[in-house]
Amino acid sequence: MKNTWIAAALALLLAGCASNTDSQRDRMLIGGGLGAATGAVIGGVAGSTAGAALAGAALGAVGGGLVGMVTTPRNCIARDQDGTPYKVRCP
Repeated sequence: MKNTWIAAALALLLAGCASNTDSQRDRMLIGGGLGAATGAVIGGVAGSTAGAALAGAALGAVGGGLVGMVTTPRNCIARDQDGTPYKVRCP
């Protein structure tokens, strides 16, 4: 159980370091929150203990955060005729 907590904390820290845009960070936080809530409910029902609910919340937060971060649409930089940069959706 201790290894699970260490792995979950490490993954969450690394996911936070990888987010480099506001949109990506926002999606990671929302996904982590939704994942934690869902994981706590599933862990609590499946394990019938507070420890199971906490473990489910930790795993759900990491999973939801990673999914939120990975699914963020990317923006590319294009230039108009005058050379002014602007963001466009990547192909």
